Amino acid sequence: MDFAPTVEQQAARELAAEIFGDLSTHERLSALGTGMDAELWKALCAAGLPAAVEEIGLVGLVLLLEEQGRTTAQVPLAVTCAYGVLPVAVHGTVEQRARLLPALREGTAVATGAFGSGAATARRTADGWRLSGTFPAVPWLLAATHVLVPAHVSVPGQEPEAAHGAEAGREAGAGRAAPVGSRAEPRCFLVEVQAGSTEADGAKAARIEAVETTAPWAAGRLTVDGVPADPLGGEGAYADVLGRARTAFAGLQAGVCRGSLDRVVHHTSVREQFGRPLSTHQGVLMRAADAHMDTEAIRVTAYEAAWRYDQALPAAAHALTTAWWACEAGKRVVHSGQHLHGGVGADVEHPVHRHFLWGRQLDAYLGPAPGLLAELGDELTEVAG
Repeated sequence: MDFAPTVEQQAARELAAEIFGDLSTHERLSALGTGMDAELWKALCAAGLPAAVEEIGLVGLVLLLEEQGRTTAQVPLAVTCAYGVLPVAVHGTVEQRARLLPALREGTAVATGAFGSGAATARRTADGWRLSGTFPAVPWLLAATHVLVPAHVSVPGQEPEAAHGAEAGREAGAGRAAPVGSRAEPRCFLVEVQAGSTEADGAKAARIEAVETTAPWAAGRLTVDGVPADPLGGEGAYADVLGRARTAFAGLQAGVCRGSLDRVVHHTSVREQFGRPLSTHQGVLMRAADAHMDTEAIRVTAYEAAWRYDQALPAAAHALTTAWWACEAGKRVVHSGQHLHGGVGADVEHPVHRHFLWGRQLDAYLGPAPGLLAELGDELTEVAG
């Protein structure tokens, strides 16, 4: 693969770095709390960055998310692109693309995905598709207008394709491709959530309850009970969306780790112990070097997986690989970042603590790491045999 970004990808990355650097400062993040940074989101969309993902591809999105991760900017860029812009552009019908993409590009619509907690049950009625299920923690749900929901189709007179629906995979992370007891890959459905918890036009609406997560991702518990849904794509769409999302979030983790490491370099260079900078001590140097290698492993594997998706090459195993690195290595890096700050790292108001929270949240969202390894083994065995 070619690791050099295109001119367009590099330009988008530089623009994102400038916007994140100007607006996602420690002072603004401290004042923001746990909600979405509406001003920053507006600036990103005005600059055309979510819209540019259709042109610069998944590699370009990974580059943008690296810059977001460096500053832990509180905007739904990853979810809107991974569960909205790219799925609709790749798998949507002509009508869906015309209806959904303009608002997603402009930022007036925010998409997220209920991936990682099993699947709902989809039932076809005379009025269209209806979904039922519960998802305990959907990232950026409180800011979303559309949710991409995986669901197993229920056939009248038969058991649903999944034995227990969303509840079966409640403890599973985003690394698990299908809930426990599933007999077929879920299908993807788009659900509108603007209506809140009331009934609209005689149809039940999605119910949303705020939940706290490790990182400030404006997450919510999603409950759908006979809610209207719009199918997106056909067979294979779920696996494609899941793989691209894993790759995107791994790119975000690479940025989070790089931001933590940058803070380590600065802190250990200016802080002295026994009359010399901390960075000159062998133990500090080795720990920082290990963190650097882990960060590079996440970044390089994310680039490779993204490039393969953009080139329409088989990439499921590569997405699993980068997701595993994002979980296993990402956790090590953010722990090292906090440790190498000494007592300052224990201060929850210090910027490095924010990287720690994001790193642990991404580990939990993409993982668990052993589950990813098990799935990777299955994938490699299937390819080989």
